[in-house]
Amino acid sequence: MYLHLGQDYIVPLQSVVAVFDMDTATVSGRTQRLLRRLQEEGRIIELYDDLPRSAVLCEGTLGETLYLTQLSPQALQRRAEKGYAV
Repeated sequence: MYLHLGQDYIVPLQSVVAVFDMDTATVSGRTQRLLRRLQEEGRIIELYDDLPRSAVLCEGTLGETLYLTQLSPQALQRRAEKGYAV
């Protein structure tokens, strides 16, 4: 099953490691270091127009990728749980 992240991006649901609320996640030093490292490695994909509401960390065969999306963590959870995944 796949999860639609917005702006025509889908990821395999089993590759999702974590979903972060961007309002609270950036307070943590660990999360800031993760964001900094992924930014330096060019592993962040921006899927938002104004501000990102959540970040979806995925692990694939080529390593980690972080998707910043305008969808809320709750909307992503509903999509994953209730069959709104593609």
